[in-house]
Amino acid sequence: MGTDMAVTLARHLLMEALLLCAPMLVAACVVSLVMSLLQTLTGVQEQTLTAVPRLTIVFLMVVVLMPWLARHTVTYTIGLWTNLQRYLG
Repeated sequence: MGTDMAVTLARHLLMEALLLCAPMLVAACVVSLVMSLLQTLTGVQEQTLTAVPRLTIVFLMVVVLMPWLARHTVTYTIGLWTNLQRYLG
């Protein structure tokens, strides 16, 4: 495997990881923004008020998106295994 092949493989791997993590990260950012705005408007500055809803939303997103995440990961893995000869030489 040449350097260009390794870089391409690493780039595809990072893009897949970003694609799989993006829904949970976006949900956590939106919840954090809403909770921070709510805390600012009410004057309550408690750290657990932002952590608990954020963790709950991320957990729910993982549960809801689990079939899509698993299907996408399996498809990517099968693609790697079917092209293994191309990567090895």
